[in-house]
Amino acid sequence: MTAHATLHRAAVTLIAAAALTVAGTASAHADPTQVWTRTGSTTVSSLTGGEGIATKADGSLLTRGLGSIPLRLRVAGWNHVGDPDIVNGYVYDAYQGGDDATSKMFEVTTPSGKTYDYTHPLDAGELLNNSFAAVSPDAQWLVEGEWGTVNRLQVFPAPLTNPSTPATGGTLPQAGQITLDHAVDDIQGCDFVSATRLVCASDDAAKDVLQVDLPHALDGTAVTGQVSTLFQIPQSSVCSGTFEAEGVDYDVAAATLRVEIVPPSVCEVATTVYSYKPTS
Repeated sequence: MTAHATLHRAAVTLIAAAALTVAGTASAHADPTQVWTRTGSTTVSSLTGGEGIATKADGSLLTRGLGSIPLRLRVAGWNHVGDPDIVNGYVYDAYQGGDDATSKMFEVTTPSGKTYDYTHPLDAGELLNNSFAAVSPDAQWLVEGEWGTVNRLQVFPAPLTNPSTPATGGTLPQAGQITLDHAVDDIQGCDFVSATRLVCASDDAAKDVLQVDLPHALDGTAVTGQVSTLFQIPQSSVCSGTFEAEGVDYDVAAATLRVEIVPPSVCEVATTVYSYKPTS
């Protein structure tokens, strides 16, 4: 073999190796559906925790239920609170009113305890339901869900923490929504596990926990989310009847996913919170 042929073969080998490396990198970067392993469970009072959960800075749980709605908000007509979120010490709550409501409301509680209310007048075709608040890791965008069979999640500038919103409460417009690649049923809660991935709890018949992958971090423009099914929330109780899936939370520090389910009949006084860890 001539020196030229040897060099040519070496070059081909290097190019092939580089191509394999690039292909391998692309394959590794294409993050597949996450696998989660159940690690335990606990219960919380449904009165104050049956609608949602979020992780505080100290690792403890913030819970929300009908009994946790402040009197001033209940008097103002906000009679339902959804699944909350906490980012950088700010607590975001989702509120809705009665069947004749023409707006929904998001309340932000600062780390110092001050509260600011942001009202969103319903847009054409928008449902009054305000099932949850899920805030992006950069605290710039808030994702919210309606009810029933839907093919979208709504996106708003994160009240207070997005500088485009009023500093002391006010009106909150929609931003570019997340269009889902297929319809989902009765989403009760979502939380970000990364800037481009949400995990959501569905109160469908199977009580599915879903993964929604985004093409890029939210920036206020419309995007399409790819939906996949992760697992089903266990439906285990001494009581028989229909269970209700509720809130979901991802604890970044502990790398722990938690989902809630309310058991049927008289057992509904205590909501079960299941914990999961990612399987590497």
